[in-house]
Amino acid sequence: PIGNLEDITLRALRILKGVSLIAAENTDHTRRLCGHYGIRTRLSSYNQHNSASKGTKLLDVLKAGADIALVTSAGTPTVSDPGSMLVDMAHEQGITVSPIPGPSAAIAALSASGFKVDRFVFMGFLPNRGGKRRKYIRGLLNEQRTIILYEAPHRVVGLLNDLREILGDRRVAVLRELTKVYEEVKRGYITDILMEMAPERVKGEYTIIIPGSERDDEGTDATLKER
Repeated sequence: PIGNLEDITLRALRILKGVSLIAAENTDHTRRLCGHYGIRTRLSSYNQHNSASKGTKLLDVLKAGADIALVTSAGTPTVSDPGSMLVDMAHEQGITVSPIPGPSAAIAALSASGFKVDRFVFMGFLPNRGGKRRKYIRGLLNEQRTIILYEAPHRVVGLLNDLREILGDRRVAVLRELTKVYEEVKRGYITDILMEMAPERVKGEYTIIIPGSERDDEGTDATLKER
């Protein structure tokens, strides 16, 4: 789950109880989840730091006939997550991969944004460095699909400022700590949201939803003309 432990599905609980091994990005997080539901399956760490060496070992376990559940620290495995490497290796070895649908911050944020979401593009975390990040944002200037971004608390204000400078003062939805105790959903123009973001409250993981660009016949951005 991305926050609330009740977001996990009945099928996921059954799978976690029935497999031989759980490969977890963060074993502490997964151990708390397992403890909450009385799951005693053995855990093994699999993350970006050990993915190459541990991936080979996990494949050996799979080839021996065991089943492994892949769990990310929060949300859906392989989405902004090193688990994609293991899934790719499993496919290459002819091992069956079965998705277990569950929580996703990107989809949850889309559903609460109120923006048009028949077409969208997931960008995940943009580069940390300002210059490189601004370059990526400039590439989104004419993107007509709804855009999904992730950001850490210590970089979210800088990201919003860059978005306003390059894309204009668009309406956005900024969602924090989804499904957790301090969940917060804000929607409005970037300037207004920045004014509400007191430094002491900029905490937790953020998901940002940006409506795509709409160009009128004169080539101006229709999303700005509304204001």
